[in-house]
Amino acid sequence: MGQGTNDSISCERCRAVCCRLQVLLIGDSAVPPSMEAQSEWGGAVMRREADGWCTALDRRSMRCTIYAQRPQVCRDYEMGGSECVEERRLADEATQ
Repeated sequence: MGQGTNDSISCERCRAVCCRLQVLLIGDSAVPPSMEAQSEWGGAVMRREADGWCTALDRRSMRCTIYAQRPQVCRDYEMGGSECVEERRLADEATQ
């Protein structure tokens, strides 16, 4: 893990809250075209289903179906990092 990460957080024990965030595709040519969309401002993003989940997420396993080809933004999103911790906190607040 990187500096400033929470070592008690693991993707193994997560509800994949990061898979509800908008993912910008900047130079990510490995993403299958069927999983791409245009944002309201015209940029390329990962397509999300009507309920907000990323189209690449397998709902049964809560795992990315294109993990080896995932966008750079997803690669850079650090497990247990400050963004991860904040998204988990917001998701917990929303369910209370």
